[in-house]
Amino acid sequence: MFVVTGATGNVGSHVVKHLADAGAEVLALTRDPEAARLPEGVRAARTDELPLDGATALFLNPAVVWQVGSEKILERAKASGVRRIVMLSSSSVLSDLDPQTNPIGARHRALEDEVEATGLEWTFVRPGGFAANALQWVDQIKAGDVVYGPYAGAQMALIHEADMGAVSARALLADDLVGKAPELTGPESLSFADQVRVIGEAIGRPLRYEEITHEAARERMSGGFVTPEMADSLLRVFAELVDRPQAISPEVERITGRPGRTFAQWVEDHVAAFS
Repeated sequence: MFVVTGATGNVGSHVVKHLADAGAEVLALTRDPEAARLPEGVRAARTDELPLDGATALFLNPAVVWQVGSEKILERAKASGVRRIVMLSSSSVLSDLDPQTNPIGARHRALEDEVEATGLEWTFVRPGGFAANALQWVDQIKAGDVVYGPYAGAQMALIHEADMGAVSARALLADDLVGKAPELTGPESLSFADQVRVIGEAIGRPLRYEEITHEAARERMSGGFVTPEMADSLLRVFAELVDRPQAISPEVERITGRPGRTFAQWVEDHVAAFS
């Protein structure tokens, strides 16, 4: 049995779908099982109950781990007979920045270390920027034709959550990614300004991106999961990416056998959110 944490989230929902399509037995962990919309045959349970008995593999979403507690989840996994953990990590762990100035990478690296220390089989899926981060602009786009944000020229090869889900499911189902940590990107590098333009083309409105200061962006970004320190770390990364196209990783196509989805494809899949 495969257990998926964060099973109704952006990535977890795709992991569940791929596993179900492969005919696997899947248990989806979510905060509200009764409200979960899952593929036929997939069972749901509450995340905080951690019903891992009978599970052979676990998809680990860090956001869930940090809510429930890594020690609780990992000890329960070992005691329940889980043999393999596939963790959704981050390419930020590869940064050369000092961990003190890269809290996002440091936090993910620490969790990777905890997973390795269990002695179980592991795969760390390390995506870069999520295409879904563009949803942060929904309210601005609905309110007008200008999106305000930092570093208009910062370039990223954003990855579609469906591709992260496909790679993660492959790591759960097959053995060739055990002990590997594939870095994932989308197939093209786009600036923030280009991303807003692509969204405008999809919804039939001419949108533009207007750059704001580091301080103003830090205030906008801070809150909830994102601490002021994390906001500063992200903004430093954005500053370094201005006018520097991101290298494209071949891993999505190598692992799944199909090219990664473009940002334009992601926008088409989510166009209703911006309209």
